[in-house]
Order: sequence, then structure tokens, then C-alpha cells
Amino acid sequence: MENLLLIWWVWLCAALGLALIELIAPASIFLGFALGALVMSGVVAFTAITNTSALLALFAGLSLIAWIVLKLAFRNQSSGARIVERDINEG
Repeated sequence: MENLLLIWWVWLCAALGLALIELIAPASIFLGFALGALVMSGVVAFTAITNTSALLALFAGLSLIAWIVLKLAFRNQSSGARIVERDINEG
């Protein structure tokens, strides 16, 4: 398992898998993890980090940053739900 985290395309596949999970079950959290894994594929490809704990901590931090940026970018969008204040059946 530790050797798999050192291969860049494993992180790319993880990003794709997490993005597909976001499409199937839209919970707005898997997209942050997918973006974190996508950035991690570049980090693993272009740096020489071999410590598994450091890689996982970096992935967690990048995913948190991506989730916060997504929340800030899409905070003004409403879900489209209406708040009903008056019932049409009441007299």
C-alpha cells in the first residue's frame, strides 16, 4: 500500500473515482477530495516525497483547502427550495 501512494497515476485514478462518487451521490464533499487527489498526482510526479504519513497529511490539507475554496465559490447559490409561508388551503 505504501508503494502505491508513490505512483502518480494512482492518485489520478483516485481523483477520478472520487469525482464519479460525487456524480452518483452529490454530497459536495467528495469533490474536495477529488481535487486534493488531483493536486497530489502532480505533487507525487514532480517531487521526491517518500514518507507515507507526509503524503496523507498533505492530501488531507489539500482536500480541506479545496473544500473551503469550493464552499466560498458556491456560497451564493441556493438549492432552489422555496420557503412556504402561507398555505393555499387556509382561508
